[in-house]
Amino acid sequence: MINLHGLILADRSSRNLRELVLVRTSSSLPFAGRYRLIDFALSNLQNAGVRDVGVVMQRNYSSLLDHMGSGKEWDMSRKRGGLKLLPPFTGSGEYEGIIDALENVRGYIEDIKQDYVALMRGSLAASIDLGDVMYQHVRSGADVTAVCCPGAPEGEHHRFIVGEDGYATEIMLRRVGESEGVASLEVYIMSKQTLLGIIDRCDNALNHKFHRDGLGGLLAAGGRIKIYMHNDYVARIESVGGYFAANMDMLDSGKRHQLFPEERPVRTKGRSDVSTYYGDQAVNRNSLVADGCIIEGSVENCVIFRGVRVGAGAVLRNCIIMQDSVIGENARLDYIIADKDVRVSGGVTLSGSPKLQLVLPKGSEV
Repeated sequence: MINLHGLILADRSSRNLRELVLVRTSSSLPFAGRYRLIDFALSNLQNAGVRDVGVVMQRNYSSLLDHMGSGKEWDMSRKRGGLKLLPPFTGSGEYEGIIDALENVRGYIEDIKQDYVALMRGSLAASIDLGDVMYQHVRSGADVTAVCCPGAPEGEHHRFIVGEDGYATEIMLRRVGESEGVASLEVYIMSKQTLLGIIDRCDNALNHKFHRDGLGGLLAAGGRIKIYMHNDYVARIESVGGYFAANMDMLDSGKRHQLFPEERPVRTKGRSDVSTYYGDQAVNRNSLVADGCIIEGSVENCVIFRGVRVGAGAVLRNCIIMQDSVIGENARLDYIIADKDVRVSGGVTLSGSPKLQLVLPKGSEV
């Protein structure tokens, strides 16, 4: 087993996700027909040989608890160690930043048996070879290794200016779009003692910003941050539009294979479903359709989750239909995101647009 402990931050949800995070955290958002976003962080750790993982939660984590369970799907169900779920232990449970969240679980961090910690967001869709990141980190002797990507992920993000030696010279905070440097994916490997040192320095100075005060302070004090470039597909989902675009990207086989490579499988909670049934008049054009569905209408450029029913004569284009939803006969849907257990009556016509998708909240009836 690798000398690395996983620490997943599942405490934050972007307000721009609106109805999609009313009853869940963004880390438990359904994705690509059968997965949750946190599956990528858990699978990246599992594929690197990590079996001890803590998940830091804050609010609306009921669906996350149900999905992860004991961690059996990721080989993390163990009598000692394994998957640990870390809700707020003290105070109001409202974190001002990453430092607050880490301070809340400081006792857990102090008890970690491994020498190194992989700190990451639970809402990032990316297949990262953490085994190689760990190898490069130990080999470099850096204080922190930051996984970055070219270009710019969605929304505000942090960027590192990189010297010719591959080490960060400066951190640029809260940037939007492409600019100088490389974009941080907020995946970091460091020693346990380095992480505790960052928490202590920030806490003693009453600072709450991990990137500004923690990593920025480390650089200012002469610390070294090594940059590891991840050049494959990445989805950092911060808005309804970003969620829609990332799911639609999965209809592109090239992007799908980068996110789900055979050598690093992505695992998720199992569900025993029969194969999907297609009626005599059913049409499936360029769509992902999960198991357990009944498709009697037409789906085009859609992502259909498990257990969905599409009635005869219904036409769905550019839609995301989540688990166990029912679309009635002769309904017409275009640019719709239907959350779990939605019911759309027969003959109903609903339409969003490429720039403004219509979201049907969980359990709603139209």
